Amino acid sequence: MKTLLITGGTGGLGTHVVDRLRRDYRCVVLARGAAPEGVESVHGDLADDASIAAAFAQVAPFYGLVHLAGGFAMGSVAETSNETWSQMLALNLTGAFNAARAALPHLSRPGRIVMVSSEATLAPSAGIAAYLVSKSALNTLVDVLAVENRDLTVNAVLPASMATPAMRASGMTGLVPLERVSETIAFLLSDAAAGISGARIPIRA
Repeated sequence: MKTLLITGGTGGLGTHVVDRLRRDYRCVVLARGAAPEGVESVHGDLADDASIAAAFAQVAPFYGLVHLAGGFAMGSVAETSNETWSQMLALNLTGAFNAARAALPHLSRPGRIVMVSSEATLAPSAGIAAYLVSKSALNTLVDVLAVENRDLTVNAVLPASMATPAMRASGMTGLVPLERVSETIAFLLSDAAAGISGARIPIRA
């Protein structure tokens, strides 16, 4: 059974994605703390490149990296503090960079990288400046990885607001079902998607 290394696998989206992918793959979740019971995990912190390199080496070799980790913050450019700006770049861009760089030496060829960005990057709106900039930069990171690694497929999924437990509790409507995101990721990992790389795939409700 092929092995996947999954970041952000303990969050609202992550637990759902892991449950779906476990049907077809051995899934190893990167966790800063304790992973959910019954989930295979390795300890590491995406903010610490040495920690990630050591964690990924424990799992190597593996077929795919599924990067789900990220964060969200409101605020226009005028309203965004340096702290929030740095936090969004760290959560949405630097973590992805560290994960990809650590994964590249250990990915099988051909292999897969799938990263979660945001549909909001396709039509930027006011009030989420740091989030949009960091996720837009993540899209570019995917583009570069695809060009630099022709023996891998590297793609981004761009869901609109998702029906995570927290979002459902907020009362927001028109949310993207988590099943739709999970199945899109599963497709990009499959043999049927072997010719797709450098794609940004929007997922709408």
